[in-house]
Amino acid sequence: MATADVQEIRATSYVGFDSITQQIEHKLLKRGFQFNVIVVGQTGLGKSTLINTIFASHLIDSKGRREADEPVRQTTEIQTVSHVITENGVRLRLNIVDTPGYGDQVDNENCWEPIIKYIKDQHSAYLRKELTAMRDRYIQDTRIHCCLYFINPTGHSLRPIDVTVMKKLSEVVNVVPVIAKADSLTLEERESFKQKIRAELYHHSIRLYPFDTDEYDEEEVQLNESIRNMIPFAVVGSESNVIIGGKAVRGRKNRWGVVNVEDETHCEFVSLRNFLTRTHLQDLIETTAQIHYEAFRSKQLLALKENARPQQA
Repeated sequence: MATADVQEIRATSYVGFDSITQQIEHKLLKRGFQFNVIVVGQTGLGKSTLINTIFASHLIDSKGRREADEPVRQTTEIQTVSHVITENGVRLRLNIVDTPGYGDQVDNENCWEPIIKYIKDQHSAYLRKELTAMRDRYIQDTRIHCCLYFINPTGHSLRPIDVTVMKKLSEVVNVVPVIAKADSLTLEERESFKQKIRAELYHHSIRLYPFDTDEYDEEEVQLNESIRNMIPFAVVGSESNVIIGGKAVRGRKNRWGVVNVEDETHCEFVSLRNFLTRTHLQDLIETTAQIHYEAFRSKQLLALKENARPQQA
């Protein structure tokens, strides 16, 4: 029977199945949640610092200079750091994948390939576990749910390498672009830069997260539209406290004064954090499974089917 033909009725007395949401919540809280994020961008843009700022924890060591005359330390290979963060009884296993800064070399040809390969390898590992005859009840999920893509705050336009890499990444992962160290730009420069970037993304047909589906209600569609109008997020990260009005806040000093990371008139850090953790965390996980992984899975299974066909004489 088609769904459209099913009549909705109300029970004449209380049954109790409305408690299913509480049952689901209880099971999920015991199991905990997992979120996998990969950070991509040029060396020295504060990728580690921003991650630590978003989750209000020291999760990954910064590669920044300890002294003014010290060269920037670089990530030379893809590295994964895992932590379990607890908040109000909710356990979140956070896997952070740090990638080597790219675009710094004389020859940057195909510099994105190790990152793409890593993301696809996680899909492949999940598919293998999914297809085993005696698979685990809960498959360990290392699929990348979000890619934070760091843009150099030049104020001019995207580098050709940024356009290429974002286009490649957007085909396999949810890409969220951020303008790093945005306090190096004035508010007018920042807004102009954001508009230029959005125009370039549109020109090059780069489809970024969030995506709309038929399942979304009007409120969700409007929220996604407001996010798209804000992207790329202009952010500042800091694990240090500064004193503003006698109060210690997370921030840093620059040539114009003090930047309060959590002041929405200073930067868009709060909007990014809320987007990643308070409004779209579950959707990022679901979109990974339903769009990116499903596309990979279908392609792989079709290839297996073709290879299994007997050769025609």
